[in-house]
Amino acid sequence: MLDPLAVNLFSLLISSEQVPKLQTVDWAAWRSPAWIVALKTPEKVNDPTAIAATQHHLNSLAAVGMPPGAQGVWLQSGNQILAEHQGTRPIPAASLTKIATTLAALETWQPTDQFETVAGVTGELRDGVVQGDLVIQGGGDPLFVWEEAIALGNALAQAGIARVAGNLVITGKFSMNFKADPGVAGHFLKRGLNADLWNSEINTQYAALPAGTPKPRIVISGEVQVAPTPPSFRPVVRRQSLPLIQILKAMNIFSNNHIADSVAQDLGGGAAIAQKAAAAARVPPEEIRLINGSGLGEENQISPRAVVAMLMTLQQKLQAIDLSVADVLPVIGRERGTLGGRQIIPGAAVKTGTLNRVSSLAGIIPTRDRGLVWFSIVDIGTADLKALHNLQDELLQTLVNAWGEGSPVPPDLQPSDRIPSYQQVLGDPGRNQVFP
Repeated sequence: MLDPLAVNLFSLLISSEQVPKLQTVDWAAWRSPAWIVALKTPEKVNDPTAIAATQHHLNSLAAVGMPPGAQGVWLQSGNQILAEHQGTRPIPAASLTKIATTLAALETWQPTDQFETVAGVTGELRDGVVQGDLVIQGGGDPLFVWEEAIALGNALAQAGIARVAGNLVITGKFSMNFKADPGVAGHFLKRGLNADLWNSEINTQYAALPAGTPKPRIVISGEVQVAPTPPSFRPVVRRQSLPLIQILKAMNIFSNNHIADSVAQDLGGGAAIAQKAAAAARVPPEEIRLINGSGLGEENQISPRAVVAMLMTLQQKLQAIDLSVADVLPVIGRERGTLGGRQIIPGAAVKTGTLNRVSSLAGIIPTRDRGLVWFSIVDIGTADLKALHNLQDELLQTLVNAWGEGSPVPPDLQPSDRIPSYQQVLGDPGRNQVFP
């Protein structure tokens, strides 16, 4: 799965010799005075092109029954507010909420931090058979999927386990295939550990792994149980998740609600995320009101200004370690995810949001004359979703047509070549540690 070049590049970001657990980190030293001023006191310049494009967008929405009073727009370049409409009013943001979750996660943990899943046993291992239970101690990995189960199964086989006489016991916070119920996740895992039980879906994921990857055949005789960790638990294999930066990227590419809500749970929930994100972005706390980390529900409300401020804060933080928002957001021309069919300038890093009455779009477009233009567009109403996408894309196209395309994409908006695509490293056996 990983070619030697990818391995070498990735090793620059995270050493395989020292894999940290999730922990808090102080980013205070990364906040330059100039950037703080830019976030706190942007100058309103009323750019004619931006104002005209915004007004045209609002008029187009009104024509399909969506009154301007319900909409929100914010356009900014550096320290200059180019145009805005109700930019400081918190309104339903849908999955733009995941921008707040991303920022709060990187305020709390390091980009290289990982979640930990530990597999162990409760009985002796005799002739390849565990005379007891196989215990999975979950540590909150929200991206544990079939490929990860296969890698864990092969590590258990490496440890000498072929069969478990007892049950598969799930403890802690364990999810799989984006199912948070530990019982459901446990049944997925039982199947994933034994190739004789695989279906076409698992075989398809296996086929994407490197040629020669073994197929685990860990036979579990008993049932799946959810219980506290048994006192006789003895760890056998520790599996580290992908680094946080890759998990956040996957979350935003597909706007995955399970990943967002799992991360949010570890951060203390929606209210805690809102507080942390508002403080980091230096916007009034009333401009970010959240009930969860995914954006499900119109109770999640963020002002367009706060969305842009959070994006700019993310950029500042990530640039300090030679990364950018393109390392946590999907990029037009590189990832599809929720961006399929969108007509937006290549190289733009964007995040979409969708609810029954909400279509939102935020991110950064590279332009020749205005540099990086940060935007947040929130459309609220019941018009056709495809039509709303077209109107949002038209607004951005108008700006690019007037200001020129930023080509080539500036380094500030280039994804780092140190981080391989998360799909490339799912199932990587290098994240296993087999205990002696």
